[in-house]
Amino acid sequence: MSEAATLGAGVTGKLAELAAQMRAAGARVGVDELLVAHRALAAIDPSSRRDAYNALRAVLCSKHADIPAFDAAFVACFGSGHEEELDLLSTELQAAGIALPRMAVPGDQPAKQQAIDQRPLPAAWSDVEILREKDFAEYTEAERELARKLIVRLAHRRPTRESRRLRRARGRGETHDLRRTIHASLRYGGEPMERRWREPSRKARQVVLVCDASGSMQAHARMLLQYMHACVEARGRVEAFVFGTRLTRVTRELAGRDHDAAMTRATHAAGDMSGGTRIGDALATLNREHGRRIGRGAVVVILSDGWDRGEPQQLADEMARLNRCAHRLVWLNPLKAHEGYEPLTRGMQAALPYVDHFLAGNSIASLEELAELLEGEMS
Repeated sequence: MSEAATLGAGVTGKLAELAAQMRAAGARVGVDELLVAHRALAAIDPSSRRDAYNALRAVLCSKHADIPAFDAAFVACFGSGHEEELDLLSTELQAAGIALPRMAVPGDQPAKQQAIDQRPLPAAWSDVEILREKDFAEYTEAERELARKLIVRLAHRRPTRESRRLRRARGRGETHDLRRTIHASLRYGGEPMERRWREPSRKARQVVLVCDASGSMQAHARMLLQYMHACVEARGRVEAFVFGTRLTRVTRELAGRDHDAAMTRATHAAGDMSGGTRIGDALATLNREHGRRIGRGAVVVILSDGWDRGEPQQLADEMARLNRCAHRLVWLNPLKAHEGYEPLTRGMQAALPYVDHFLAGNSIASLEELAELLEGEMS
């Protein structure tokens, strides 16, 4: 990681700590307020304690009752001394590439003052750009909070399919709309002067997410489960499963807007998390016990590193059966992002012949690639 990225993460950590202490005191501070706080520090001289205090209080306090919580959190994070105690924050912001204007300081001579640099530089979104390519295993707690908003946006991108139902066409469609044509003809004495048309509509295609929550996937499973929760919340036709040595359906547990509560319910439902892996047994349960719920024509996304303690032949047989029923079969493997990776494990060698798309699942960028596939080729 570059020095600028490291210092940028330090700034994010300080602001995240400030927001966390305010939330603990009952204030409502989320990701939006945290991002605006970055912009606020970029607009003032953060080495001035008074300016930093006023700027952060303006964006983090949504009501008068939040001010005591902010005051206590500000003192806990930055101390209660003089303005020089915020010099480190100013240095980190400058080194991270965040634009800072030069402020007039009493006692400085005009000849020594430097001109303000008018070139636009990235402010609040610099950390977000770093998160796109960063591996999930290297995320800090503050970075997971920032990444959640990006993941929610990706979850709304979904595949569709052509429906048997017809809808009104704005222009010339494929089928005559006789009822609307007759109704429009009444204004012309019954002559069908204006013809109306109907065209096929589109509906959401079923998406099935199957996540490996075994010990080898522990570093990535938390963010992938966060993506699954966002998908369940955003779409109407999503089924979610996790597996280690056995398969567990967690669609109901992941429902609801409260992310932390949903993750807690899913973790309690799957009692074999962070253990061994039997992918073949899990897919056998998926095919036989949940096949009717999934139905034909679904997009099945398996998120796993391919390490399997079961029999490769069983995995191959279940993958072949799943491939025949699914519209597309996608496998996300975090190890694929590593340079020089080759699928040499027995599990991956048995599964790959039946996979339509093999992607990395280690970062926001890899989830964006999956979202583009769902919206484009699989619709």
